[in-house]
Amino acid sequence: MTAISEDTLRTLAEFDTGGTPVTTCYLDVDGRRLLSQKDIDQELDLVLRPARARANGTRSVHDDLDRIEAYVRGGFDRSRVRSLALFSCTERGLFEVVPMPVRVRSRVVVNDQPALGQLEAVAEERRRFGVLLVDRQRVRMFIFELDHIVEHSEHLDDLPRAYDVRGERERGDVSAHVEELASQHVRRAAELAFGVFQRQGYEHLCIGAPDDLAGALEGSLHAYLRERLVGRVPVTPQSSLDVIRHAVVAIEEETERRREAQLVRRLIDTVAAGGRAVTGLVAVLDALAHRRVDHLIVSHEYEAEGWRSQRTGALHSVAPHRDDDSLRPVQDVVEEAIDDALAQGAAVEICVGNADLDVHGRIGALLRY
Repeated sequence: MTAISEDTLRTLAEFDTGGTPVTTCYLDVDGRRLLSQKDIDQELDLVLRPARARANGTRSVHDDLDRIEAYVRGGFDRSRVRSLALFSCTERGLFEVVPMPVRVRSRVVVNDQPALGQLEAVAEERRRFGVLLVDRQRVRMFIFELDHIVEHSEHLDDLPRAYDVRGERERGDVSAHVEELASQHVRRAAELAFGVFQRQGYEHLCIGAPDDLAGALEGSLHAYLRERLVGRVPVTPQSSLDVIRHAVVAIEEETERRREAQLVRRLIDTVAAGGRAVTGLVAVLDALAHRRVDHLIVSHEYEAEGWRSQRTGALHSVAPHRDDDSLRPVQDVVEEAIDDALAQGAAVEICVGNADLDVHGRIGALLRY
């Protein structure tokens, strides 16, 4: 399997197909929804069956689909993988599998180039997540990016253990010295987090600390970090990396859903006010044709057939009334709209389970002008 990187995207984008179709398969393999290999096989069947029917006997496409099916059914390492992007052009020697730590829409796209829209959207959303874990003895600081640890720092202070201090509290004689040591420890933890931020940078921060330290810890954070604080995680410095990673994934998802909801609300409010925004596939494709899209917003499961004009490059959800003998059918005009938006320098947001967006056409765009 190949990691997500600029080199991977560039290699796929520049791949010379020699006129042979390329088959792209995005597959949701999220273990929280698909518990077994049988569940994954069923998810695969849902996208392969219609893809085989659309292939209409094209040998190279059937070979690609067979190879993709063999890979997925053969089993793969599912640890820290929630989706796969598979690219196959058997006649030209291409077969790449890119694991992703986020969910994507399951679908198969056959085109004259690899369909990179969803992969590029994931790469664009590589937000770094800082995790600061503190108890009375130890500080651990991590940065996660796309589920991988890119920074790990630690600090240890020789403080009285919690049970020692608890006993003193019960007698009402907690020493000012002990409390000052704890305050210094918390300040050092906050300094460590800010030092890592200055060296590496991260967009979001969560903390894990006992209740008697958490408030003081949040108050000791630099203002830049308080702006990035998204919540607390129920883990400690002693927790295993797997436990920490699972906690981070959960709070990342919460943060992402909140951010998506805010973006969709902005879209809907802007449309209602007659501002620079549109909803619905027809309006969005028209805006893309005129290069007006600044931020494309799409429901996770949305797909639709359509057309592309070879003469103008414009996408259409229905065949235009005017004569255009260069029109060709497009298997998924939504996927191609994502590709076009990224090529035009627009941001792309794939929203999961957002009912507000679904009732407004499942797609919308904030516009440049």
